[in-house]
Amino acid sequence: MNSAKRRLNRLRVVMKEQGIDGYIVPNTDPHLNEYIPEHWKSVQWLTGFTGSAATVLVTRTFAGLWTDSRYFIQAEKQLQGSGFELMKLKNPPDPSLNEWLKSNFKKGGIIGFDGRLLSVVTFRNMKNDLESKQPVFVTDADLISDLWDNRPELPGSVAFEHTSDFSGTDVMTKIGRVREMMIKRDADYHLLTSPDDIMWMLNLRAGDVQYSPILLSFALVNSNQVLLFTDEKKIPPRLARDFDQKGIVVLPYEEVTPVLSSIPEHAKLLLSPSSTTVSVHNAIGGTIKIIEGISIPARLKAVKNATEIGNLRNAMVKDGVALTKFFFWIWENVGKVVVTEASAAARLRELRLQQANCTGESFSTIMAYNAHAALPHYSCDGEAETILGKEGILLVDSGGQYLDGTTDVTRSVSLGKPVKEQMSDFTLTLKGMILLANARFPSGTRGYQLDILARKALWDRGLNYGHGTGHGVGFFLNVHEGPPAISPSCGAFQNEPLVPGMVISDEPAIYREGRYGFRTENLVHVIEDIKTNFGQFYKFETLTLCYIDSSLIDRSLLDAGEIKWLNDYHKIVYERLKPFLKEDERKFLLAKTKEI
Repeated sequence: MNSAKRRLNRLRVVMKEQGIDGYIVPNTDPHLNEYIPEHWKSVQWLTGFTGSAATVLVTRTFAGLWTDSRYFIQAEKQLQGSGFELMKLKNPPDPSLNEWLKSNFKKGGIIGFDGRLLSVVTFRNMKNDLESKQPVFVTDADLISDLWDNRPELPGSVAFEHTSDFSGTDVMTKIGRVREMMIKRDADYHLLTSPDDIMWMLNLRAGDVQYSPILLSFALVNSNQVLLFTDEKKIPPRLARDFDQKGIVVLPYEEVTPVLSSIPEHAKLLLSPSSTTVSVHNAIGGTIKIIEGISIPARLKAVKNATEIGNLRNAMVKDGVALTKFFFWIWENVGKVVVTEASAAARLRELRLQQANCTGESFSTIMAYNAHAALPHYSCDGEAETILGKEGILLVDSGGQYLDGTTDVTRSVSLGKPVKEQMSDFTLTLKGMILLANARFPSGTRGYQLDILARKALWDRGLNYGHGTGHGVGFFLNVHEGPPAISPSCGAFQNEPLVPGMVISDEPAIYREGRYGFRTENLVHVIEDIKTNFGQFYKFETLTLCYIDSSLIDRSLLDAGEIKWLNDYHKIVYERLKPFLKEDERKFLLAKTKEI
């Protein structure tokens, strides 16, 4: 019997013993991080699915895994024989999790979940959607821990200071800004549940989560103290002494709920319901007035200061050097020696780590050859070794974590002679990337208002892609960082206006299932542009430095302005990177950046 099926059967036995009719397992941790420690990968342990986004529902007769379009093909393969059915999000007629429960769950049934892993917003939506079913919710049902043999330990990395030479602002200034905004929000306390918010505010970094340099922690800010809840062994003595002088008190990680329950009556507490779990929320006293909204550090850290942007430009040079060396290596080796997706990904990681201040990757590299490139979040981990040949398309989506910034870049390159359809598809996505990069927009513009620029050339031909166009990027923090975003959605984060200092990705795409995929991604920086009688206008500065494969371009599909943009961009790429390349690498880059 499939191991996932055995675990499913064991879970159902426990559900029956505890009288639970439906059990929900989210793919997250107590901080609702995108990338989570091995200890919290319950969905992967239970189902065998390794994607980053999923929610599982198990009843006595049904087991389903909900994920989005990035993972449909991957999930279909990984769930075979597991007993779990793939449920496709935003893919009618497949119902959402709540819709499925509303249609299939018995009235008055008992729904259980581990409240440490479900956000307040998700729980509220579920209760509202299922009101007619009158379910009974058990919010402290951890059924996984006793079933998971040899479960990985919680991470134990040691925190270190991310100095103001990199961050541009000292800790007390950041805390002061948070407190100033707390006063404006009329908040006595501010609960921080996202570790990246805390890392930014305290100029801390750590290694508790792969790809994101964070320390698993909570924080509570008031007018004279910052309470930091984490494993005290993770704070080295020098940092602890410095914290004492700054009014930062380190308390045990598990003390966050008792402390929240002891906040004085009628105090006003600011928190973000989308990043606060049900368990943490339930610990807050009933007389406390809760003020809800995006956390203050989330808003502040999204706007990079001049020092951060200057450092990020340096990181982009190093990243561009590593990428150039990588593509030169691909060009020199594919077809001569065995190069697989996995070995190519390892080589790129090695080249990045050779760059100063690089601490690792910002996410798992997507090294996708031919049909695999049609999977937006493909991973070659656990796959049969796919060998790259002197033909076809290679899509490389990767990024680095540097002390001086976080990078994220995607390039699609041809390893042989591309066909006409490939050139057309590639060029249409490139047109979208350039049109967005060249946008001029008035103050107050939201990301969803710009999304059409990236898609228009595709839409004109009846083509599209199923993910967002752009996401905010942290500064030596999470590679995906709100609130800035560019997508068709206009949710809470997407309603935040784009302002100077924000760094965001520009990555339109197209995928031909079973054949190939194209995505071209640069990071751009919002800067001030012209000011007219109609107000202040902004534009984007392109930060990424990596050549775009002109062999894939159908020149007839580009207008004069787009050709000029590409030629000017390639000139900058070559001039910025050539001092750090060997002679043969410079010749390679010169050929790749010649005018079209």
